[in-house]
Parts: sequence; C-alpha cells; structure tokens
Amino acid sequence: MSNTMNTTVFQPIAPRPAPVNTEGPVAWVKSNLMADWKTTLATVTIGAVLLWLVPQMLNWALFKAVWSASYEACRAEGAGACWGVITEKYRVIIFGRYPFEEHWRPLVATALLISLLVASCMRMCWKAWLPVLWLVVMAVFFTLMYGNTLGMTKVETDRWGGLPLTLLLSSISLVLCFPIALVVALGRRSKLPAIRSFCTIYVELIRGVPLISVLFMASFMFPLFMPQGTQIDVLLRVLVGITLFAAAYMAEVIRGGLQAIPKGQVEAAATLGLSYWQTQRKIVLPQALAMVVPGIMNNFISTFKDTSLVTIVSLYELTGAMKLALNSDANWRPFVMEGYFFIALIYFAFCFSMSRYSHWVEKQVNKSKLR
Repeated sequence: MSNTMNTTVFQPIAPRPAPVNTEGPVAWVKSNLMADWKTTLATVTIGAVLLWLVPQMLNWALFKAVWSASYEACRAEGAGACWGVITEKYRVIIFGRYPFEEHWRPLVATALLISLLVASCMRMCWKAWLPVLWLVVMAVFFTLMYGNTLGMTKVETDRWGGLPLTLLLSSISLVLCFPIALVVALGRRSKLPAIRSFCTIYVELIRGVPLISVLFMASFMFPLFMPQGTQIDVLLRVLVGITLFAAAYMAEVIRGGLQAIPKGQVEAAATLGLSYWQTQRKIVLPQALAMVVPGIMNNFISTFKDTSLVTIVSLYELTGAMKLALNSDANWRPFVMEGYFFIALIYFAFCFSMSRYSHWVEKQVNKSKLR
C-alpha cells in the first residue's frame, strides 16, 4: 500500500468591498437624486430648468428691482420688480380702511394678539390663568380697535381690515370651533338617535356648501329673518359663519380619531366603573386627539387662509386690503403682482409657523410610543 499524503492549499478570501456611506450630503444625493438612470435624468432636467429660471427670477426680484416709492422709476424700461409699492402702501395693506392717523391702535392690538397666540402655544403658559388672559387681551383688542372710550375716536367694525382683521377672525373662530367640533364628533357617535341625527345633519349640511355661501347667508340672508329694527354687526355674523363652518370640518377630523380607539378600551373603562364622560376625558379623547394632530392643524391652516373670502361681505382683510390699496390708486395699480407676493409672504410666515408647531406637538404626544 502506498501512503498518500493530503496537502492543504491556503486559499485567501477575497476582500469585501468597503461599506457604503449612508450618511452625509453626498450619500443623500446618490440615494435620492441619482439612484438610477431615470432619477438622474429627471434631476439633470430639473437642474437645467432651474439654472435657466433662477437667475432671471433673481434678476427681476433683486438686482433690477426698484425699492424706492417712485412709480416713475418702476415704469422705466428694464426695471424689475417694483417693491416701492410696498414701501408706499404697506400701511394701507396691513391696516386696511382703518383711519390712517389711528394706525397705532391696530398695531398695538395686533402685537398683543400675536403675543397671546405665541404664549398659548408654550407649555409653560398652559395654566389655569390662560383663559383669563384670553378674555383680558380680547377685551383690550376690541377696546383699541373700536375706541369710543378713553379719549379714542370711534371706529366702526366695517372699517376694520388688513392683518388685524385676519388674525381676529382666524383666532377667535379656531378657539370657538374646537369645543363645538368636540361635542359634534361625540354626538355623531352617540347612541341616542335624535342627537346623532342632529349632528349628522349639521355636518353634512355645512360640508355640502362652500364657505362663500355660508358667508353670504350670514351677511345678507340672516338679517331678513330677524325682527324688524334688530341689527347684528356684520363682523359678528361673519365670525359665527366661519366658526360653524370650521367646526363641521373639525368634527369629522376628531370623529376619525375617536373611531381609531379600540372598543376594548371603552369596555375596560366600563368594567372599572368609569362613567361615560370620565371615559371620554381620561381615556378616549387624549388618545384620539393625539392621533389627529396633523388633521387638526391642517384645518387650522385652511381656516386661516379662508378668511380671505370675507371680502364678499365688504370686510377687507389682508387680501382685500391689498386690492383696495392698489386699485384705488391708478399710479400703483399695474404693480399688483408685487402686492400679492407681499401678502403671500405674510400668509406663509403664519402657516409655516403653525406647521412647525404641529410637528413639535406630534413629537410630544408620541413620546410614550418611543419607550
């Protein structure tokens, strides 16, 4: 027999490629903008369009823009955007038809209202005195705007306009619509047929018509049903119309959150002896509202922008005040585009702030799920 010897040959393993970097701007560009040839083609095409369009926009908006309040310079050949119209008309755009010499009053009132809204969004201010602060600030707001006291001249509500009117309509309607929407959402899930039917009819009736129709009815049709000699201020009628309209949409958002709560939690609460309102307040509503924070904030933003429709009833809020300021002066009338950019910037500032606050609230209510 011959002895065979087995020899082992060492075979080194081929080196593995280095791990792909998944963090940083370069990795983000590769994964989102150049993942395949279709994405790369779309990125290059859009980039080429932007390279052609952005310089022209910058040239029009900044480099060749006219900043001085001179309509002759704005009409000169080769002139870009006429931001001088904002320099000339910004007070009328922001304060509307309010008496020019009394603009300090809506300025102070608006600053107080914005400060109140900011304080209401801060957790440190969520105390028992916050509702009292709302009543005090709103009383001061109406006192400054209306006047007829403390030596201030009287200014009727039909002359209120601009940013103060936009903030007033949106903030009060949103504060009032939330408890109404909460009751209506619970009513639509009630076991009592009368309550459920009434809430359903209200929601479907309001959602079935545009806001313009509601404002038209509140401003022109509703006074016809009042006793002769009885008059309700147009601002109050519009405020009620916007509030009821926003509450109907808000109620459906909240009802969606209520339906997402498992039935077992309600049954467990009943087993523990909790009443209906205790169950809703301590178990159901906290979870339901946390689920629909994006929908609630979306409704808030929509209502804030919908206040621009009150011009149909001759209340000149921010958009209406801008049109009034430019259409009443033939020299500045051709530069309405710049006016729209100005109020669009104001709307964006408020809406973007509400959106970011919504993200913060979502993070706060979702902390328990991350444990």
